[in-house]
Amino acid sequence: MKVISIVGARPQFIKLAEIVSASKSLFEHKILHTGQHYDKNMSDLFFKELEINEPDFNMGVGSGSHAIQTSEMIARIDQIIIKEIPDYVLLYGDTNSTLAGSIVCSKYLNIRVGHIEAGLRSFNRSMPEEINRIVADQLSHDLFCPTLTSIENLKNEGMYQKAHFTGDVMCDSVNNKQVTEYEQDLILNKYGIKRNSYVLLTLHRPQNVDNPSKLIQFLEAFSQIDKLILWPIHPRTRVNLIQNGIENLIPKNIIACDPIGYRDIICLIKNSEKVLTDSGGLQKEAYIMKKPCITMRGETEWTETLKNNWNILVNDNFELLIDKVNSKPSLGSHHDHYGDGRASNRIVQFIVENCS
Repeated sequence: MKVISIVGARPQFIKLAEIVSASKSLFEHKILHTGQHYDKNMSDLFFKELEINEPDFNMGVGSGSHAIQTSEMIARIDQIIIKEIPDYVLLYGDTNSTLAGSIVCSKYLNIRVGHIEAGLRSFNRSMPEEINRIVADQLSHDLFCPTLTSIENLKNEGMYQKAHFTGDVMCDSVNNKQVTEYEQDLILNKYGIKRNSYVLLTLHRPQNVDNPSKLIQFLEAFSQIDKLILWPIHPRTRVNLIQNGIENLIPKNIIACDPIGYRDIICLIKNSEKVLTDSGGLQKEAYIMKKPCITMRGETEWTETLKNNWNILVNDNFELLIDKVNSKPSLGSHHDHYGDGRASNRIVQFIVENCS
């Protein structure tokens, strides 16, 4: 049996690594990398660090508008699917790579498609990721759901018969990629920070960084945080800072650095006081590692993280952002919403049992 995994962005590489590990020798597994994340620190570094083989196909699509990027992916993925004729295609998450893969494979009746991280909904259709999730779920045959909430969402949309509760592959990864105390000390020393004495910041969504006046407001808000901030700057954000001539406005309480590897980010979440982000994955990773999170979005697909104040949505309410980062959180009980760390094994076993 031949399986092709279609990936293109950092969160997908992380999930792919767990599927690769769980599927060794069980089937022929090829990797198609669309090149959606083309920066070396966002792509090559992760493949090397996560011990994933070089992609069998690297399309190098790169940046562009959503329409141009997706259409280019559709055309190139189609050529590979025609040549390889896989028995099964795995899609991951909510990127344009996932959307393109689902559209292509829906045209071939002999190819079965599984969507990992299915059923998530933010209920905000202005986000491209929300459209990608909905389309991928509609066109896939098997929906591998990370949470009971995602199962319920699919039930409400009439797709319960395709839904399979597996737990979250990211939970597998967090459990498997922990670093030793010695390695943690090395990583913290590299960035000049101490345990539980800093806030980990990420900021990259277009609605937050593409408008220079809004980006300046975020920088001003960060300057009013009375804690040290470590900020690995996303390539998109870096470009906007430079092109708008506002890189010099990064406040003095921020340690800025380039994007960093996965083991580093796991260590930095684990040793942070709080996480401040607009990322989807980082909200969940913070929750799994029991770190309070403040999210610069108006909604989240990871609704479980909101329970008991473990995650607080501040959107672009800058006063609320400053208050929530500076103040001590009032946390309630913590629950294992994302499974037992064996999601990858369940997904692989399903494919072997149902598609061989």
